Amino acid sequence: MTKRRSRGDGGLHWDEKRQRWIATANLGFDPSGKRITKRGSGKTKTEAKNKLKEVLRDFEDGLAIAPTNYTVANAVNDWLAFGLAGRDEKTVETCKVLCLTHAIPALGARKLRDLSAEDVDRWLADKAKTLSTRTLQGLHSCLNRAVKRAMARDKVKRNVVELCSVPTGQPGRPSKSLTFAQAEAVLKAAEKSSMHAYIVVSLLTGARTEELRALTWDHVFLKGRPVVSPPVPPHIAVWRSVRASGDTKTRKSRRTIALPARCVEALWDHWVDQGWDRLAAGDKWEESNLVFHSAVGTELDPSHVRRAFRTAIGKAEGINAADWTPRELRHSFVSLLSDSGVPLEEISRLVGHSSTAVTEEVYRHQIRPVIQTGATVMDDLFSQGPEA
Repeated sequence: MTKRRSRGDGGLHWDEKRQRWIATANLGFDPSGKRITKRGSGKTKTEAKNKLKEVLRDFEDGLAIAPTNYTVANAVNDWLAFGLAGRDEKTVETCKVLCLTHAIPALGARKLRDLSAEDVDRWLADKAKTLSTRTLQGLHSCLNRAVKRAMARDKVKRNVVELCSVPTGQPGRPSKSLTFAQAEAVLKAAEKSSMHAYIVVSLLTGARTEELRALTWDHVFLKGRPVVSPPVPPHIAVWRSVRASGDTKTRKSRRTIALPARCVEALWDHWVDQGWDRLAAGDKWEESNLVFHSAVGTELDPSHVRRAFRTAIGKAEGINAADWTPRELRHSFVSLLSDSGVPLEEISRLVGHSSTAVTEEVYRHQIRPVIQTGATVMDDLFSQGPEA
């Protein structure tokens, strides 16, 4: 006599209309009281039973709500839709580009439960042929967080992405700095352009481009306070940036920087030019009190700054404008100060770095001078020869 299935073990029957065997499992009730039923079908009893076994196994593993057709694309899209709440718009856009351009086309069709560490390893290794290491890290991070979110919602039993390491990709574009002669050529070429003051302040103070784009006239003091003791020179207060929070990159980035005379002169001229810009824009002008602004007074976009910068330095002697970006003015500031013998600690304070390590490893590009201290001391010690 055929033994009756126990309650909860599921059922198996022939569907005449679909001409398939149907495996059914009742997995309890959802929070609204509706019965949770999972089904699997197959052309044969064995195929249908195997589908039923998968459903029951997932139920025992705590994956009662995991659909068998839930793909990597589903997991990534769910994360993009709900897992980035509260993040900066630029961060969200970057994650979308990485996922929609690289992750979903390559892995999206794979069922999440079938995704293996080997799949991820092969995918990253293939991407390493054309992408930089930094981009690979971003891809790994996005996929890792998407699968982790799916795992927390019982869509998959484990996150295989965490088991995979990021390979070394293609070398990125190295940053560089202007020599003194090149810096002079850049300043001269930019004199008649709308970017003149921006370039002068960036090169001669080392302020970040995100800090200059957020700089307002309230934080610019072109006269200083010469009558107090000690006298306060002309300066700018770098207290804001264009980040979502409005804060500077780190706490040490909030600083007050004295302005060289050339900066003061350029900013006075820029203040006058801004009045003409306001008049030319007429009713289109949007008052923002920004020092550096668009033709109608609004905040500058990074791409606009980059294009205007390259146009401004296009005629600089010995400079290929296409090879340079505005942020390399900051790199040039650090290297020129270092070449002039300014201590690394003081340079780090001026550019708002949290430590001298970043200043040394990332921003200082000049050839290191020969360290002579050891040789000098040893020459003094051994120049007299052995004692008699």
